[in-house]
Amino acid sequence: MTTDKYASKRFDVEKEDAIDVAVLEAIPFDYPGSATEVVYETDEFTAVCPWTGLPDFARLTIKYVPEDSLVELKSLKYYLTSYRNVGILQEHAVNRILKDLVDLLQPVSMTVEAEYRERGGIKTRAVVGWERER
Repeated sequence: MTTDKYASKRFDVEKEDAIDVAVLEAIPFDYPGSATEVVYETDEFTAVCPWTGLPDFARLTIKYVPEDSLVELKSLKYYLTSYRNVGILQEHAVNRILKDLVDLLQPVSMTVEAEYRERGGIKTRAVVGWERER
């Protein structure tokens, strides 16, 4: 009989309530109606698998058309960093980021995309979009 020496191996995994939404700040956008597309990208987004605690690394892209507000970049960096030890599925992470930013900014539209590095022979790309009702 073979025993799985990794069965009890765990890393500390935080719950989703560790995501620091309170740190997010909106700043005024002076050109509403201009159809300006804002794009933020980082190769440093990390969260962890909720079951194993192993890290997931992604290239994260946030695209949006602002109405009256922009996200302040320092606050966005701190917000994204708060995911570092959070156990969250890759597909759930993009949805959570979208929800939090739409709630903050009320943009015209927004897309959040995460292209995760290959793990176990599988590469994941999760994309979610939102558009204000007309």
